Parts: sequence; structure tokens; C-alpha cells
Amino acid sequence: MTTQKQVKLKWVALASLLNNTGAAFLWPLTTMYVHNYLHETLTTAGVVMLFISICMMAGNYAGGWMFDHWDQYKTAVVGVVISTCAIVALIFQHSWPWFALLMMMNSFGDGINMTVINSYGSLVKHFSSRYVFNYIYMAFNIGVVIGTLAVGVLLPISVVLVFAVGSIFYGLLTLVVIFTLNVRVPVTERKAAVKQARGAGSHRKIIAFIWLILINYVTVHLSYSLWESVMAVHMTSQGIPFYAYSLLWTLNGILIIIGQPLINKLSPYVKLSTQIMIGLLIFASSFLLLIFANTIWAFAIDFTVLTIGEMASFAGLPAWIAQLTTADETGHYQGMLNITMSIGRAIGPLYGGFVIDQGNYNDLFISVFVLMTVTLAIVTIYMNRLKKTKVLSK
Repeated sequence: MTTQKQVKLKWVALASLLNNTGAAFLWPLTTMYVHNYLHETLTTAGVVMLFISICMMAGNYAGGWMFDHWDQYKTAVVGVVISTCAIVALIFQHSWPWFALLMMMNSFGDGINMTVINSYGSLVKHFSSRYVFNYIYMAFNIGVVIGTLAVGVLLPISVVLVFAVGSIFYGLLTLVVIFTLNVRVPVTERKAAVKQARGAGSHRKIIAFIWLILINYVTVHLSYSLWESVMAVHMTSQGIPFYAYSLLWTLNGILIIIGQPLINKLSPYVKLSTQIMIGLLIFASSFLLLIFANTIWAFAIDFTVLTIGEMASFAGLPAWIAQLTTADETGHYQGMLNITMSIGRAIGPLYGGFVIDQGNYNDLFISVFVLMTVTLAIVTIYMNRLKKTKVLSK
């Protein structure tokens, strides 16, 4: 098989779509399957979800390290083989504790896959990194919409059917990786050129800046995970049916599919860092607005505001990280971006439950708004300082 030297965006985006479609067959049913089908306690289901998150983070880190220090293509193949083998095995063995163990194996492989997709995306030529990651993020959300809608239809028929159809998408992902991502991009020249241009001191300051961005990203996903956990309880306690809560996620996916191409058109007019800052501020503001929401229409409007902020910022963050890092650091910091997302998602439900037990939902919404805006303000202040000292361009 011929080794290529150019990454093609269409194949990276297709890999993102297939990976996230397959994954979306699994994550919505995990807690319910462990509790309702395997008859384990909710505490046990929570522990399973925690270990799945840990395996995802381990995969993110391993994928980043292998991409930078081993072999780009072989890393991609290892990740997809692990995740595909796990879901195929689930067709034949999904009793306790095999279900939990295979889900952890799949999550580890998906952690590698996510980092590899972002890392390959940062190496795409002929398009700006901003355009590339908006495109990949749109493919990601199409996959999530397809997978979550399909699992709702297939699960009442048979859980084996869910795993079988999910395996088809992972099988297609394996073929895409093997036949289209046999790409090894030399990084040595760019590494030397960028570091020499920056100087060691400036490079350290930019790495510190990246870590501040990552800390803010933890608070963002801590907040986002509340919509996947305590918000279902909050809405149903106000007499809103569960299916209406579920429809909000469909709304989210549709808005992103429609709106992400429009976000791409901002690139000639709005600087990427400015777009991300505004997007994160809009995202944070949606949690403050939740204080006043008590009807399905109010929640739908609020979720629309959240989605607008998400579209403006989430897809841009990998692109921003790609712009700030050198080529030999790409895998590591794209992996760290995914790890911080997983950390936020793991902490969020625990944090939400604790604050609600000690206070109420309004206290929770105000607290996450403060966490996001304070860390975002720190990022902004540090960025402006780097611009004044000309470490970053204005």
C-alpha cells in the first residue's frame, strides 16, 4: 500500500462521521442497559461510566503520544481495530461483567480515534485549520444525530441489533482508516522553523497559554455535562415529559448541521480567537438564562442559545490549538483537548449533584456560569499580555 504525504479533508471528516455514528449507538444506552437489562444498581452503572471516561482519557493520551512519537498511520489502525473488535464482541457477549469490560475497551479505542482524527485534521493542507475543524465538527454532529436516532428505534427491537448495526459503522471506519489514511506527514522541518522563530521563552509562554485554554475547557464541559445528567431530572420535575427533553438533543444536532457552514463564512471577517471567546461567553450565558426557564419553549430557546455558543467555539478550539502548537506537539495537545473534555464530563454530574443537594438548581447554574466566565477572563487577560509582548500576533 502506497504511503501518501498529504492528508485529505474528506477522508478525515468521513472518519469522524463514522466513528461518532458508531459511538452514538453505545453511550446513550450504557446506564440504562446496566441498570434495566443487567439489573445492576445505579451506583454500579455510575462506576462503569466513570471507568469508561477514564479509559477514554487514557486512549486520548496514548493516541497523542503514539501519533507524535511512533507512527501516525499505525496509531490510527491500532485505535480503530481496538474499538471495532470491542463492539463486534458485544454482539456475542453482552452479559455482566463483559458488557462493562468491552465498553471500556471500546472507549479506549475511541479515545485514540478522536485524537488521531483531530491530529490528522491539523495536518490538512490547502484549507485553513479553522475551515477544517468546522467541517470535521459538522461531520461529528451528523454522526451523533444518526446514531442517537437509530439507537432509539433499534433498542426496543433487540440490543443485539444495536451492537450489530453499530459494528457496521465501525467496520466502515476501519476500511476508511486502512485505505485512505495511510499518510505520514514529515514534521521535523516545521518543528525546527516554528521553534526557532518563536524562541524558547516565547514557546513556553504559549504552552502556558494553551494550558489556560484547557482549564477553561474543563469548566465548559463540566457545565455541558449537566444537560446530559441533572437537567433531565430538573425538566421532568417541572412537568415537562422526557421525550421533550430528548428532542432538545435532536434540535441541537439539526442546528449544528445547518449552522456550522454559516460559521465557516465568518472566517474572513472575525479572527478565530475572537470568535471562540464570543462563542464561549454565549455558551456560559445560556446557563444564567436557565434561572428563568420553566416551560419547554423557554428550555428550547435556552438550548438554542447554548448551541449557537457551541457552534462558534467548540469546532474552533482544535483549530486554535493547531495554530498555537508546533507539528511535533500536535498529537499531544489535541489529545489533551479531548482529555480535558472527558475530565469535565466526568466531574460535571458529581458536581451538579453535590451543589443541588447543598442548595438548589439556581445555585448550580450561577456557579457554573462563574466558573466559565472567570477562567475565560483569565485566558483573555493572558492572551492580551502575550499580544502586547508580541509573543502572539494581534
